[in-house]
Amino acid sequence: MLRLGLLLLLVPAIGMMVGYMMEQSLIDACLDAGGSFDYAAEACDPVGNHAFVPFSVRNPLLVNGGMLLSTLGLFLCLGGLYTRRS
Repeated sequence: MLRLGLLLLLVPAIGMMVGYMMEQSLIDACLDAGGSFDYAAEACDPVGNHAFVPFSVRNPLLVNGGMLLSTLGLFLCLGGLYTRRS
């Protein structure tokens, strides 16, 4: 149970970080080129000016699902550490 808990605790968090960092690199490249990143279309717009939309608003299933799985992993880790070994 401890191994499954650690897996559920770490993999969703790493997945969210990878998704966030990949998107941040696209946004940074767009801003360095002098454009404005359109969060709705997920594309660089050299002409317009777009408002910032948080990552959690744009990807609610990824963030909420990842947090739910990480919480489940935490409880499985606690359960695995609490049980006695025979």
